[in-house]
Amino acid sequence: MSEETEQVDIMYGLKTVLSRIDVAVSKRSKDLPQIMPTMVAVSKIKPASLIIQAYEAGQRHFGENYVNELSEKAQDPQILEMCKDIKWHFIGHLQTNKINKLLQSPNLYMVETVDSAKLADNLNKQWEKFRQGDVKLKVMVQVNTSAEDAKNGIEPSEASTLVKHVLENCPNLDCKGLMTIGQYDYDVSLGPNPDFLLLAKCRQEVCQNLNLDIDHVELSMGMSADFEHAIELGATTVRVGSTIFGARPIKHQ
Repeated sequence: MSEETEQVDIMYGLKTVLSRIDVAVSKRSKDLPQIMPTMVAVSKIKPASLIIQAYEAGQRHFGENYVNELSEKAQDPQILEMCKDIKWHFIGHLQTNKINKLLQSPNLYMVETVDSAKLADNLNKQWEKFRQGDVKLKVMVQVNTSAEDAKNGIEPSEASTLVKHVLENCPNLDCKGLMTIGQYDYDVSLGPNPDFLLLAKCRQEVCQNLNLDIDHVELSMGMSADFEHAIELGATTVRVGSTIFGARPIKHQ
């Protein structure tokens, strides 16, 4: 792990990504909400030392896929000491039995993967125990835009129903928008990514159906391989890991 720590230039990675985001924003259609995208640095399997380096270089939003890993890093003494304003995004599949552990994590900022009314209700109920003051827990509704069985998320046609449920029945939650994982390795030479187009269309429908201001409904989509394309199609949050922290080791089956 130490060799990897020395070889990865976090500052360079962050600067590169942020400048690429600026270029993508300049190419974005003027018809889309002009929200400056938030870049979430996906730090899964990366050590606390690299997170601290990224924080010291100005990065504040970090994403984790697994509750145990987010919980461990959020409570890491060095991160607590040196990264006081860190904002943790949970971007993996959340099981009901892990909710309490997740919500106990210091500096939990957002759960991007709410994919059922039951999960929303549980988060809403449990957050009362853990929240500081009257702060609501920020959430996003996850949509399965690629219709893949392996991906979590609700059907696109159900997005309005779930957002409405959160707005009307979950007073402790602040629904910020919609999120998708989308299919991996989409070839942009075939045209705009249909997953990103579909999520943007979902947002339009949600806003029309629920009379919401589209400028206040965010879209979390796009990762290291396609975040620029996602921004051009309306992403307001992108999740970038390997471009900042270096490639992750290949999983062995």
